[in-house]
Amino acid sequence: MNAIHISSFAPSRAKGMTELSAEDFDLYCTAISALQWRKLGGNIIMCCDSAYAEYYKKIGFVNIWNEIRCNVADDLEGINPKMFWAGAKILALRDVSAPVVMLDTDFIVWKLPEFGEEIIAAHREDISDDIYPDLSFFSVRNHIIPNFSESVLPLNTAFLYLPDDDFKEFYTSQSVAFMKNAQDCDDYLKYMVFAEQRLLAMCAEYTKTPVKTLLDKDSLFFPQDCFTHLWGAKQAMRDNPELREDFINRCKRRIQSDFAEYSYIIEIVEGIKR
Repeated sequence: MNAIHISSFAPSRAKGMTELSAEDFDLYCTAISALQWRKLGGNIIMCCDSAYAEYYKKIGFVNIWNEIRCNVADDLEGINPKMFWAGAKILALRDVSAPVVMLDTDFIVWKLPEFGEEIIAAHREDISDDIYPDLSFFSVRNHIIPNFSESVLPLNTAFLYLPDDDFKEFYTSQSVAFMKNAQDCDDYLKYMVFAEQRLLAMCAEYTKTPVKTLLDKDSLFFPQDCFTHLWGAKQAMRDNPELREDFINRCKRRIQSDFAEYSYIIEIVEGIKR
């Protein structure tokens, strides 16, 4: 199964950053995510902008993926990168062929799900006004939201499998149109998760495309050994040096035991830290 990782410097640049850098735990997790996917028999492409293509080449990460493809526009095709910090995911997904898995760089698959004609997402999410408000909340230049169901629960896209091009093109076109027509504001979270996660569920419901999830939303933190998603643990590691060091040491051991030929990753990341 083909998969893609996506990286874009546009959101960081919009916040005033001029030099690209990545945190150690992010680099370790990205590497293990890609290498584990390949170990399971899949191909994985890093879809990115020119800044990340140069960065991965500079630090020596080019062999982590089967290919690095510089196919994400540096300016996100005019999409506001502050509001839509994950907009690059939709643009990259639009331009690859299905069937395909879109995988966040902080998501590791230890055991493959069974792929078929169903969409597969990480899990459902509850609808709440503070994250997923009524559709009347959104301000767009044109009326671009069709008569979709507002009751269908959003789909988390840390992992997303799309089985066919017809649905992929429908979903990504709806998302891109929304992002390009949204009026600029500072309520970034609600706009981004609508464009990426709620629209996905609405499009699936509208087209009668079946959906399944890797995890049940009510048992996300129950023990399981099929998937790892750093998610909020990233901030916890920033706040807790001991937690961060423990995770990094576990990553080092995993690379040395499962991907010994890529042990140079450890030297790369530790060198960046120094």
